[in-house]
Amino acid sequence: MKLPGHTLAVASGNGHNRRVLGSRAAATRPRPEGKFFHAHREFDRVTRPEGAGPRAGDRAPDFSLPDDRGAPVALKDFRGRSVVLYFYPKDDTSGCTKEAIGFTEALGAFEKLDTVVLGASRDSVARHRKFKDKHGLGVTLISDEDGGLCSDYGVWVEKSMYGRTYMGIERATFLIDRGGRVTRVWRKVKVPGHVEDVLDAARAVAREG
Repeated sequence: MKLPGHTLAVASGNGHNRRVLGSRAAATRPRPEGKFFHAHREFDRVTRPEGAGPRAGDRAPDFSLPDDRGAPVALKDFRGRSVVLYFYPKDDTSGCTKEAIGFTEALGAFEKLDTVVLGASRDSVARHRKFKDKHGLGVTLISDEDGGLCSDYGVWVEKSMYGRTYMGIERATFLIDRGGRVTRVWRKVKVPGHVEDVLDAARAVAREG
C-alpha cells in the first residue's frame, strides 16, 4: 500500500530485493506564503508526544488557510462565534465521508447556536471541492496541504497498520469558544455518535454565554 506523501522503491539485483520507504513531503511540498500562514514546524518524522496540541482552556492556534473554493479562512474571522474545528485523515474515505455528512446534517442546529463548523485535512483545495460536490456537503473544508495546522493542533501522529508505522492525521475535534479559547477536545474520535456529542457540548457553551 502506498501512503500519501511517501515514495516506495523496490530495487532488485543479484538475487536480492530491497524495499525502501521514505517521506518526501517536507522536501517537495512548498510552504504557503502571503495570506496563508501557520507556525511551521518539522512534523513528518516526529511522533506526537502525549498531550501535544492545545488542551481545554488554551488559546486556539490561529491560522489562515484556503477553503474548498480557494478563499482564505482565518480563525480570527470568527471571533464572537464558537467554532468546531474537526480534523480527519482523508477526503472521500468511508469514515471521513460519514463524519462530514453527519456535520452537514447538523449544520442547522449548530447555526442556531451561532457555531461555525470547519473540517480540516491535508487534501488539496481541488480534492476538497470534488469531495464536497460528490456528497453534497455543506461544511467548510480547510486545505492544510503542508500539515502546519495539523502540527499546531497536535494531530499529526505516528500510526501503525499491518505491523508498519507511518505518519497520518489523528481524527480529532476541537470546540473553540467566542473568545478563541479551546473548551473541549476529542482525541481518537470514533465517528458514530460523535456529531451529537459535539452538538451537546456546543449547547453547553452557548448556555454559559
